[in-house]
Amino acid sequence: VNLSKATVFMAQNRASVDEAYPGDIIGIHNHGTIKIGDTFSDKELLKFTGIPNFAPEHFRRVLLKNPLKTKQLHKGLVQMAEEGAVQMFRPVMGSDYILGAVGVLQFEVTMARLKAEYNVDAIYEMVQYSLARWVTCDDPKKLKTFEAKNQGNLAHDAEGHLAFMADGQWRLNHTAELFPEIVFHTTREHN
Repeated sequence: VNLSKATVFMAQNRASVDEAYPGDIIGIHNHGTIKIGDTFSDKELLKFTGIPNFAPEHFRRVLLKNPLKTKQLHKGLVQMAEEGAVQMFRPVMGSDYILGAVGVLQFEVTMARLKAEYNVDAIYEMVQYSLARWVTCDDPKKLKTFEAKNQGNLAHDAEGHLAFMADGQWRLNHTAELFPEIVFHTTREHN
């Protein structure tokens, strides 16, 4: 990774930095190559684990006012999902963008940033979902059966992980009873 234009922060001041030491806080211009949990070392390969992505509790569908801005919307949502500002889901059926957040204020921040940084004018629409759980299964055949019977409630997050979207706790519990081999996760570690 080429770290050109790295910046060091000291109170309100910013300055370019050519060399950093353990413990230094620097800013790096990122275009999607660096993610939460990534490490840099010239000695050994380091990997941090346990950095969770929490299941969102609030959901909205994003609707573009100008369909010609689809590419900018996608770029903005992917970047904000990488930053952790909001979680992005793409339903298995359909081409919508469903945003998930732990708090509703995240939606307003996302909308303001889309407008200011990407010149994207969009609105939100309520969706029936009230919870999401990432799903895994040790048996690929059973996972395929689960996927086939629940397509309307499945989506992929920004990193491509499969998630079950439900309209309430009862639906989640009922689905878990029908498919006991499927594991429903409330958190997912960043890759």
